[in-house]
This record gives sequence, C-alpha cells and structure tokens, in this order.
Amino acid sequence: MSCVAVLGAVALAGCGLGAGPAPSAVTLVVTSGFGARVLHAAAALKVKGQETAMSLLQRNYPVATGDGGGFVESVDGLSAGQEAGQSVDWFYYVNGVEATRGADATNVHSGDRIWWDRHDWSQTETVPAVVGSFPAPFLNGIEGKRLPVRVECASVAGYACRTVTARLHALGIAASTTTIARAGARQSLRVLVAPWAGIEGELGAQSLDYGPRASGVYARFSSDGRALTLLDQTGGSVQTLRSSGGLIAATRRAPDPPVWLVTGTDGEGVELAARAFDQRALQNRFAVAVGPAGAIALPDRTPSG
Repeated sequence: MSCVAVLGAVALAGCGLGAGPAPSAVTLVVTSGFGARVLHAAAALKVKGQETAMSLLQRNYPVATGDGGGFVESVDGLSAGQEAGQSVDWFYYVNGVEATRGADATNVHSGDRIWWDRHDWSQTETVPAVVGSFPAPFLNGIEGKRLPVRVECASVAGYACRTVTARLHALGIAASTTTIARAGARQSLRVLVAPWAGIEGELGAQSLDYGPRASGVYARFSSDGRALTLLDQTGGSVQTLRSSGGLIAATRRAPDPPVWLVTGTDGEGVELAARAFDQRALQNRFAVAVGPAGAIALPDRTPSG
C-alpha cells in the first residue's frame, strides 16, 4: 500500500466518534475505477453524532481492515491489492480535495461531500483535487470553512466566462469575476477560464505540463497548447483532441486551495468546457475532457481501435 493510501485510509475501527451534534446534509459516495463504478448505497445515509470520514464509511458500508485495523482492505467486498497487474488502493476526498490526514482524524462537517474511490495508483500516488464533487468545494468550502471564489477569465465579457459565473451564481455561490491575475489570491478558490496557452504558466495550472504524477490530471496539452492528449489510467495516450478540445480539471499545491481549470485548445474548446461546467457532467469524475462529441471522463477509458 502506498504512503498516500496510508494517509487516506488509516483508521482504527470505531475510532473518531464524538458526542457532538450529527452533521447535516452530508453526502457519501463510494466508487471504484476513478468513479467509473458506483457501489450500491442505502436509501438513507446513516449519520450519528460527530462523525469522522472513517466512522461514516463504516456506518454505511461493510468495511474490512488489515494490519491490526490500520488500513482499509475492502469496502463492500471490493478489496485493495492487485487488479490487472496494477496496484489499487482506497483513497478519499472531502469536498473535492484529497485527504491529507487519516480518515479517523477527519471530522465530517455539515454539507460535506465525502468520496471514497478505489483506483490504480501506478501513475501517481496522489490526485490532489477532483471535480466530481461539484458544487463542492465552492458551495461548502474546505474543512468547514467557505472561501472566496474568483472566476478569472481571458475575456470577462466572453461566453465561457459568463457561463461559468452564471452557473456558480445559480447555486448561491457569490463568485467575483476578473481578468486573470498573475498573482492570484492564495486564500481564494480560483477558476481559470481561458485557452491553455493563456494560463499554462499560472501557479497551480503549470503542473499539467508534467503529467499525472505532478498534477493528478490524466491529460496533457501540447507545447503550443493546440492539442490535448487524453491518458488512460496507466498513463498511455488514448486520443488527442486537436481543435475544439476542452478540459475541466482541478489541481492543488498544498497548503493553498485547489485551482480549477476551465480551459481548452482554443476559444471553442473553452466554450465547450464551460457548457459542461455543471453537476450532471462532472458528477463522480476526476476530470473531464470535452470534444465536439461530448464529455469524456478522465482517465480515458475509450476502447482502442
């Protein structure tokens, strides 16, 4: 098991429960394969007292632990270990941000979206931020604290910028809109809306140049930004969008908040990404590429040939 999996899954069965009030409006999602398969869930989520990420999981799913109770070995019978020759483990995310503490040390706050996923970590042991819990973290923040939201655009008056801002406002999120700030507010949730050539040097975006191991995003732009190559879970190239290719992704450099990218190979690609900036398109997806034929979950599982 990887060191990050230890951080994400360490918990002693039954630990972390307190006598405080139960958090409300909590969501728990358990998936495998980067969100490709959703494990069955009870009709109503069971929440009792001050839950931790681990106690909430154990209350609602059969969970097996190993190494003296220190690691999550399986959830609902789906085990960590090896699959198709690759190592797989359980990781968890709170409001779209990968956990940095053991699950027994992470208290659940009202409105939190807790997402456990079992996936291949051969390309990266950490995916620092994901888009599949949208409208988190914009709606409910990080660790119980809401943060200012800034939509930074290549063209504030353009369709893509107006669409992203309107989607956030419709959810009750008071997002401000501005041109791209080269020194972005470090304690704000930033959404960068622009062609890749215009934002690749931005802090938080530039890690995409170095692949999933650096960014956690299974896609890579060409050096001129005019082509977007989609990668599978092993890091192999599956297909390349050479025009009108869009991408919605999130990444993070701790301790800063995550940076969201609504970007593309060109203006049309950015507009396609902006149209997909909603819960239906993003749900349970680590990142999303968008082409003329529609949205593609990343890592890309498109059959070869």
